[in-house]
Parts: sequence; structure tokens; C-alpha cells
Amino acid sequence: MTEGRQDVGFDEISRTIALFPLGGALLLPRGQMPLNIFEPRYLDMIREAMNDTHLIGMVQPLDPVSTELEPEIYRTGCVGRIDAFKETLNGTMLITLTGLCRFQVIEELPMTQPYRRALVSYAKYRRDMDVTESSGFKRQELFAALQSYLDMKELDTDWKSLEKISDESLVSSLAMMCPFEPSEKQALLEADTLAQRGDILTLLMQFADSPFTGDEPPAMQ
Repeated sequence: MTEGRQDVGFDEISRTIALFPLGGALLLPRGQMPLNIFEPRYLDMIREAMNDTHLIGMVQPLDPVSTELEPEIYRTGCVGRIDAFKETLNGTMLITLTGLCRFQVIEELPMTQPYRRALVSYAKYRRDMDVTESSGFKRQELFAALQSYLDMKELDTDWKSLEKISDESLVSSLAMMCPFEPSEKQALLEADTLAQRGDILTLLMQFADSPFTGDEPPAMQ
């Protein structure tokens, strides 16, 4: 597996990035997202990124069930760096994105490639490049909500491991892996502070009717 670029400073992040619209996909700063790329235009996008900045922008469609080729998107997303890359025998690509910084879409650029590109601004989210302070974060309330959330499906997790990870890693991991609605994922993305994101996450867990989708929920470590 090929490793991507390891260090990117704030002033090095390109303001022109390829966009990958994907409903329900939440990428947060310093969070890691594995992706299986198989659609031809996005295979082209990854190849181009690997030959250039290693960066792509994750955004969500406004309508997660839209069948439009170029659906309307939320204007806030997160740029990710391709930190791992592997081509499979069947022609797909397995990549891992590491979130760097959120952005606001200023304008989409003319389609000169099979995929969408946009001019973006990171100014509002410059502090994303720094380790997030956890002032005001209610860790124990989140743990209590998580316990109830898992109990509904008679699931368990490695609590000792969870207790050892940082506040930001805890919130980001849970926010990214839990199957909330796309609009709820967007609210988590746009939260101003870690404490606010933790509060939203706690509320979503408290009021969730079905904590996981599918037969095998993801392990939380």
C-alpha cells in the first residue's frame, strides 16, 4: 500500500480542490476515513490527486437519495489527505483519508474533468489545523449516552480503551462511525467547538431509535 504525503501546513492547502459528494460520509480534522473507490470518474480523481496534492474535499449532497449526476451539495465540507492508497486486482482503489481542515465552497469551477472541482476557503476553520481544546466537553455525559445507545442493541465495547483516548479522538471516532442521518452528520461537521460537537453527539445518541444499521455494527475501539 502506497503512503501519501505526511505533512501539510495551513498555507500549503490548495484552494482549488476536487469534490467527492458522498451522503452520510463525515470526515473531521484528524479523523481517518477508509474508502473503496470504484466509479470511473472518482478513480480518475484519485489518480490525479495522487499525482499532485494528495488532497480531495469530502462534501455531502443536500438530498442523500438524489439520482442527479451532479446533485446540490452542502457548502461546508472537509479536505482530506490521501495517506494510504492501494489498487486492487478488480480495478478499484482502497484509500484512507486523514481530515485536515473544514472549508466553505466559494464557487464550483467549470467541468474540465469528469469530476467536480471548486474554489474553497479555509479561513473560517483555520484552527482546525491545531489540536482541538476540550474546554466545556461533557465526557461523562457522552459515555452515559453511549452506554444507553449500545444497550438498545445489546452491544458492548472496550470501555477501558475508550477511557484512554483523547476527547477529540473520542468525539471524532463516534461521530464518524455512527450511522446518523446525513443532516445530523452535517450538524456535527459544522459545530463550532469540540464541546458543541460533543453535545450534539450526546443528544443524537439519547434520541436514536435504531443505533446501528446492518447486521454487523462497526467495532468501537
